[in-house]
Amino acid sequence: MQVSLYLRVRFAECDSQNVVFNARYADYVDLASTEFMRFLCGGYEQLVERGFSSQVVNLNIDWFASAVFDDVLTLEMECTKIGTTSFALTCIIKRHKDGLKIANARSVYVVLDDATGTKTPIPDDIRKKLTGNEVYGPINFAGEIDPLV
Repeated sequence: MQVSLYLRVRFAECDSQNVVFNARYADYVDLASTEFMRFLCGGYEQLVERGFSSQVVNLNIDWFASAVFDDVLTLEMECTKIGTTSFALTCIIKRHKDGLKIANARSVYVVLDDATGTKTPIPDDIRKKLTGNEVYGPINFAGEIDPLV
């Protein structure tokens, strides 16, 4: 399964050189993960209603270029590994206008049983969606009236 979205870099996300501050990329990945969960299981709240939660146990980001104020970015989130109780999502961040790769991020989530607070196997229906070929998006958070595609 893959989910993509567009977002526009806001001034508050940039440092004094007009470049996106490195910690903001974790926010971008979290935003993409939230949208991924929405298509995976109806949203994080739906997971909780079923007695589960997920927790990030690892996040790594590799940078290749800088994003700057007012850039429109494309974030492509895809499940790249599935274990018994965990799954990894990879987020490729590119500048939309020319496809320049800005960063890759990999986050690992563990599924928890809310009643016990312990790791639990990924539910079968969620596992099936994680391994599916569905593509959702792009979702437009870029403030554009017309589609960017």
